[in-house]
Amino acid sequence: MSIPRPEYPRPTLVRGDESWVNLNGTWEFAFDFGNSGRERKMWEAPKYEREIVVPFVPESKLSGIEYVDFIPACWYRRTVTLPEGWDKAAGRILLHFGAVDYYSVVYVNGKKVGDHTGGYTPFVMDVTDIVTEGENTIVVFAEDNGKSNLQPTGKQVYHSYYNRGCHYTRCTGIWQTVWMEYVPANYIKNLKITPDVLAEEVEILVSLEGKYCAIDEVSACVSFGGEHVACGKAKVLGKHAKIRVAIPEPKLWNVGEPNLYDLTVTAGCDTVQSYFGMRDVRINGYAIEINGKPVYQRLVLDQGYYPDGIYTAPTLDDLKKDVEMSMAVGFNGARLHMKVFEPYLLYFADKAGYLLWGEFPNWGLDESNPAALLSIMPEWLAEVERDYNHPAIVGWCPFNETGPRRNFQTFRTMYAATRAIDPMRPIIDSSGYVHVITDIYDVHDYTQNPAELEEHHRGLATGEGPIWYNFPKDDMPYQEGQPYFVSEFGGIYWNLDEDHGAAWGYGEAPKTLEEFYERFEGLTKVLLDNPKMCAYCYTQLTDVYQEKNGIYAFDRREKFDAARLKAAQTRVAAIEK
Repeated sequence: MSIPRPEYPRPTLVRGDESWVNLNGTWEFAFDFGNSGRERKMWEAPKYEREIVVPFVPESKLSGIEYVDFIPACWYRRTVTLPEGWDKAAGRILLHFGAVDYYSVVYVNGKKVGDHTGGYTPFVMDVTDIVTEGENTIVVFAEDNGKSNLQPTGKQVYHSYYNRGCHYTRCTGIWQTVWMEYVPANYIKNLKITPDVLAEEVEILVSLEGKYCAIDEVSACVSFGGEHVACGKAKVLGKHAKIRVAIPEPKLWNVGEPNLYDLTVTAGCDTVQSYFGMRDVRINGYAIEINGKPVYQRLVLDQGYYPDGIYTAPTLDDLKKDVEMSMAVGFNGARLHMKVFEPYLLYFADKAGYLLWGEFPNWGLDESNPAALLSIMPEWLAEVERDYNHPAIVGWCPFNETGPRRNFQTFRTMYAATRAIDPMRPIIDSSGYVHVITDIYDVHDYTQNPAELEEHHRGLATGEGPIWYNFPKDDMPYQEGQPYFVSEFGGIYWNLDEDHGAAWGYGEAPKTLEEFYERFEGLTKVLLDNPKMCAYCYTQLTDVYQEKNGIYAFDRREKFDAARLKAAQTRVAAIEK
């Protein structure tokens, strides 16, 4: 069979075709319902009873298994032969995992090479000293204890067997690409790219890895549209080099104007390709500005689920299509909701000039327990590091809908740690409900009547009367002059399917399609016309299983007149005038 998801898996740091091997495809697979496989030394078992198609989870149709009951643990195994030219004496061999939900242990040729905690971010293991010429065996153990209140699960359903409300089918084990990479003995581990529009330059922090890291100098060259722009170089200090490259009269990245610069970085024998956008994001009074101009963020809630792949898009085109569908109805961005999305979704947003908020699937955590910080922070910071370079990312929000029962220090620490990595982008501590420390004040308001929605936010608009809160008695007070964001609204129920029994949505469903349009137009008009409102986020891009409030159906069929929805959203907002 052809390899599923065959594309190079890391679009922001690319090496040549000869440097990697895609390990997606058919693996041996075994359930471990008693979670006893490590005691039974499953890595030594002669044969596993099933096969699975990686990178699709066993709950999905595309995996070939489609088992949707609880899976406490499972095992994967396959063999791989190293390509010719992968000389262990001259370089290193790395084994990469895009994401494995939730705790994983990796064995190569019968030896444990490492483990990883966290279901949403990539990890890599150096297997140079274990792999051999000829056939090598890779075994992966995955444990998924989603009922633990110290394991973040996002929208995955663990409180019942069936999908319910806004909780959806569970995802266990490998759900992003597995691949091997050959790199020089001393190599480029990561790039942190920070554009400075006002100074007309870009700063590239190059992180190096290797046994002695014997590289003295690193260089970077920038081009635009195939034309050379400038180069720079810097000395290595420890394992890092910071290069500044002038970008005269920069062509700015903006909404619908995806100007991207190409970047080549060389360190010793290693060369990688990347890209960046020249744009800045700042808060100016009530407005969020991009490149010095207020831009009303017309966002949609994107949950990133697919009927056949669940967490994993069936193809690269499916990720691209989601961005295109959103823009076709007038949205200029998305909240990447309760999931760490595949890197190529962010890549396509960069290429389209489409705004994104980076978020984390915190549901499942008991935020009142101080130990929750240890469950979320390492993986959240890994997400921020992975996605930092994307110009589409205009803000961070690690938590969603956390109420008054929580440990406040957890939120202050998460904010401070995020700010230490990214001093530029705005941060919302927790979307909606109760805040502790936030750059932008946001609420969730699913009022279905436009007149009632306008009344809720009249105090903000006029400066007279109360500000609308989700939890008035428990929330921190709104700071006058701070940007205000209705980060969830709408969610208008409209079901294309004949079977309405299991369907669910917010509020009372419109009786006719025209009533839907009038409600959508009325709600968006209220928020766009509020002179102190900087953004909104409509729930949601697609239906997801039983939740029938998407602009599109779960299978991405059109439900509405795209032109009419686009006309309602693209009228000039008050804050943009």
